[in-house]
Amino acid sequence: MAILELQKISKYFGGISAIANLDLHLEKGEILGLIGPNGSGKTTTFNLISGVYPPSKGTVLFEGKEITGMKAHKIAKIGIARTFQIMSLFREYTVLENVLTGFHLSLHSGLWSSIFPTRKRLKNQKEIRDKALEILSFLEIIRLQDQKARTLSFGHQRLLSMATALALNPKLLMLDEPIGGLNPEEINMIVDRIQKIRSRKPEIAILLVEHNMSVVMNLCERIVVINFGMKIAEGLAEEVRSNPEVIKAYLGSGYAS
Repeated sequence: MAILELQKISKYFGGISAIANLDLHLEKGEILGLIGPNGSGKTTTFNLISGVYPPSKGTVLFEGKEITGMKAHKIAKIGIARTFQIMSLFREYTVLENVLTGFHLSLHSGLWSSIFPTRKRLKNQKEIRDKALEILSFLEIIRLQDQKARTLSFGHQRLLSMATALALNPKLLMLDEPIGGLNPEEINMIVDRIQKIRSRKPEIAILLVEHNMSVVMNLCERIVVINFGMKIAEGLAEEVRSNPEVIKAYLGSGYAS
């Protein structure tokens, strides 16, 4: 059973179709690339899955259960975490404090324990801090734990965004252009950490949106291509690379002959 399935999903903005009858599925532990030219609907698809806004038509299933139209905080709580193109970090917080915010959905303390620091609450706080440090160590940025987010390089900000997403203990990790605007050294660093997640946490499925085709072809087991909100190709990297519709979408009709 697919961990994520989109069935005939459509999204309209003011009568204009951003996504049209899109079918997509993602298996447990799979890395799926979602690619397409600028304006093709990739980020809109991410927003529909993560609950930023609901689809106009169609069905979203997660682990076989319908989550269509579910609010973003509830979607995050059931195991879908995402990063954003634009950094959504607390810039004045430290690296560690940012990751700790990712655990807020796991807190179930009642009113009494929120007012008075009970033994159970103090124990939970220590466990959460330990888990946050474990994530920072896993992504190899623990040395930056006391540094404010605003002072980080772009590459380390992307890693911090990934760390905060991992704090939600996701079953599905959605990465929205994780290497966009980075230099070659930073790109290699991000790719290395994604591969590390794949090898050390194989149960996590990853949905990747990225413009760097070399990275997509090397990381993803399967690729879905959309253009003008519609799926135009799906398959293994080599199949997609040589698909005439994909070549046309990226390079123009003169290349598709």
